[in-house]
Amino acid sequence: MGSSCKDDREEVIEAWYMDDSTEDQRLPHHREPKELVSLDKLSELGVLSWRLDADNYEADEELKKIRAERGYSYVDFIEVCPEKLPNYEEKIKNFFEEHLHTDEEIRYCLAGSGYFDVRDRNDAWIRVWVKKGGMIVLPAGIYHRFTLDSNNYIKAMRLFIGDPIWTPFNRPHDHLPARKDYLETFVQKDAASPAVDATA
Repeated sequence: MGSSCKDDREEVIEAWYMDDSTEDQRLPHHREPKELVSLDKLSELGVLSWRLDADNYEADEELKKIRAERGYSYVDFIEVCPEKLPNYEEKIKNFFEEHLHTDEEIRYCLAGSGYFDVRDRNDAWIRVWVKKGGMIVLPAGIYHRFTLDSNNYIKAMRLFIGDPIWTPFNRPHDHLPARKDYLETFVQKDAASPAVDATA
């Protein structure tokens, strides 16, 4: 009976806690036993996700709606693979450095797949596997990194509010307002809520 309630996003976006192995970053790095993470848990960290029609992105009404509601006025495309990305080795190394941005990072996978790793509230890594049709939003101020998986290819739409600013701030950058806002909104709110109830 539960299967009828299945979240169709899970077919294009999966998440799990990572092990501490230093093996190839493009491997899945599941813990033993596997510890899967729900998309609801990701949303508690501010990571939003959708399943969209990647074969029809130019005419997709749902994508238009999301862009209108969230103000994503800018769009471009990036293909990450050795043949298509200039300075591939250097870029892939930079993408995998833990960093944050002062704006949201929005990625919509049109082909291929890749891993977006994000930190949970206890600083543990969660690996988010985004496949064709998956779109995710990483909130401003969250520490994260990106790598290809063993298929070595992703084509993604990048969306942005206004003019794009791609500046990564490698950890630590805890003094930035975006980081403080993130912690207040998504990390400290749960820790503070019992105290709020006590005064009610």
